Amino acid sequence: MNPITENPDFYTLWAYGIYIPVTVALTIYVSRKLFKNGLVYMRDIFHGREELAISTNRLFETGFYLLNIGFALWILEMHYLDSTRDLVESLSQKVGGFSIYLGVVLFLNLFLFFRGKKAARINREIRERQQQFKPQV
Repeated sequence: MNPITENPDFYTLWAYGIYIPVTVALTIYVSRKLFKNGLVYMRDIFHGREELAISTNRLFETGFYLLNIGFALWILEMHYLDSTRDLVESLSQKVGGFSIYLGVVLFLNLFLFFRGKKAARINREIRERQQQFKPQV
């Protein structure tokens, strides 16, 4: 009998030690991809006003980190891990569930980017039409 693995918290502590870095790394990876490419949409939404586009993108990115890392920590709790099998099964459920959640949040952000782009295009078209009907002086 191994006194280390007989400790009731042994597998749970290993699970936490694996889960936290994996979910943080996933969040960082998705965030970098999303907000690097999302900056293009922000520039369009803010009509090329670079400073406003960058600062808004950074604020969204900060919110993304807070929301997703907060959620990952909120669902952290794991119970009764008595073996390596329990550890692997629990981690796969937690990381898999978090990955699905992260995918949903990613698509929600993309939807918001596309919606903002569409609104910017409509506003631009309205301004162009108004310019066409402006009386020439």
